[in-house]
Formats: sequence, structure tokens, C-alpha cells
Amino acid sequence: MTAGYIIAQIDVSDADAFEEYRKLVPATIAKFGGEYLVRGGRQEQLEGSSNPRTVVLHFESFDRAREWYHSPDYEKPKAMRQAASRGNVVLVEGV
Repeated sequence: MTAGYIIAQIDVSDADAFEEYRKLVPATIAKFGGEYLVRGGRQEQLEGSSNPRTVVLHFESFDRAREWYHSPDYEKPKAMRQAASRGNVVLVEGV
């Protein structure tokens, strides 16, 4: 089975609301067997333009990562994140 990765680059516009999102989302990720590989932290832009916050999640499979993203468990936190930030989120199959 090939791993699935969710990669998000986020520009937070409402820090307080985003903090509430950060409190809710880890339990939803764990429920689907996911784990954080990168969660914020120091970042240096080497090429192109980027948002100031990067998150990388690992799931056992591409399908499991997609299940989490579209799950009822993540529906409310996702709406909170989208209201408090802008950015890009991609699902990538590992090698």
C-alpha cells in the first residue's frame, strides 16, 4: 500500500480562530491513522513564493487521506480553517 500525504501551505488571517481549529483537528487526524510530519515550525523559502505556514500529514494510503479530508469528522474544523486562513492543500501519493 502506498502512503498518502496531505500538504498544506496556509496564510493565517485570524490567529484566534485558527488556534481553535488547531485544538480540534489532531483528534480527527488520529482517528484516520494520520500523523503530523511537519506542523508549522521554521521555514526558509528557497524558490517561488509561499505561505508562511506549512503542514504535512502522513496517512497509510492515498484513499485513507482522502477519507479523512472529506469526513464528517473534519467538516467543522475544515470550515473553521477556511474561514481563518487562505492557502493551498494538496493530496499526494507517496512512492
